[in-house]
Amino acid sequence: MSQGLPERRPRFFWSWSAVWLFYMAGPIADAWHRPDPLQRAAGLAAALAFCAVYLLGFLSVRRHFRHTAQSPARTRAVLRLAAMVALAAVLTVIVGESGLTALVYLSVMAVFSLPARGAWSFVLACAVCAFVLPRAVPGWDGDMGLTFAVMVAALAVWGVTRLVQRNAQLAEAREEITRLAVAAERNRFARDLHDLLGHSLTVVSVKSELAGRLVQLAPQRAEAELADIQRLVREALADVRAAVAGYREMSLATELAAARSALDAAGIEADVPVTGEEVDPQRQELFAWVVREGVTNVVRHSDAKHCWIRLGRTTVEISDDGRGPAGDGSTGVRAGAGHGLDGLRERLDAAGCALSVGRRDGGGFLLRATATPSASAS
Repeated sequence: MSQGLPERRPRFFWSWSAVWLFYMAGPIADAWHRPDPLQRAAGLAAALAFCAVYLLGFLSVRRHFRHTAQSPARTRAVLRLAAMVALAAVLTVIVGESGLTALVYLSVMAVFSLPARGAWSFVLACAVCAFVLPRAVPGWDGDMGLTFAVMVAALAVWGVTRLVQRNAQLAEAREEITRLAVAAERNRFARDLHDLLGHSLTVVSVKSELAGRLVQLAPQRAEAELADIQRLVREALADVRAAVAGYREMSLATELAAARSALDAAGIEADVPVTGEEVDPQRQELFAWVVREGVTNVVRHSDAKHCWIRLGRTTVEISDDGRGPAGDGSTGVRAGAGHGLDGLRERLDAAGCALSVGRRDGGGFLLRATATPSASAS
């Protein structure tokens, strides 16, 4: 049943659009009864061509609105209306007053395919013609019915058109929201993978080098380092699975212990708190990410001998006595450390916290994350 529905809808709409051409039966009948064969043929051709242009134009504009809320191309709409005006003029000259019925279809097509100002100017012109011509041509009836029909039809189609455009705008908004949501999720996933694997693989690399040096000098210590590498690999795999599942949680105490282990394996003397109890509980998971990224950069890029981690209720600070920022330090970024810090900055910005990076007093690198007053209050 559901597969046949899309095929029936176009046929249904074609029928729904064509049924309103019933009112062109009068002009067509008048053309059919013209005594002159040439006039009869010309009248029938003009009437049928008018109906065809109207119907095809109506369906074309409808297809356009199904894809966008913008008005159709003005040049095509003007050319279509010009063709319909010419055919309506030929029909009216041949069959007389009944040919003015085409004014209703002209006003409808103008509202459906032109911008509002141009459409209503055209509708008013059709209404004036419907009012003036029957009174100006001898023998024609001066009834107000045609003028009323032109205005009512235009207003009705204007309402329908606005509804169609609003639906198209809503569909475009949904697509844009979906696109932005997908992009945000991709960025989140890429950032989490970088933060998770960057740290884990850095520590694995450092411990592997250490184990390689200890194989001959201290085999038992080398075995311990290899066992620790296996543990880190398993934890990294679990972290990736958790990130994929979307429920990755960080522990500040765990990250402080991991930082101490990673710095020790890299031969860097670590001054690291044992716990993070002094940190605001609402900030502990966020500051755990800061510790992870900061220590990863120290191990990878600093060539430092010492590293310090300081914690406060709304602040975490990581510093070292290594190379410091690249160049003059104005950028506050150490060579090779930019991508992780960009992701960390995005994470902190989303939580209402500020990230500052730069040169430590006495040399080295300094990374500080601070909760803003408004974020702390919340």
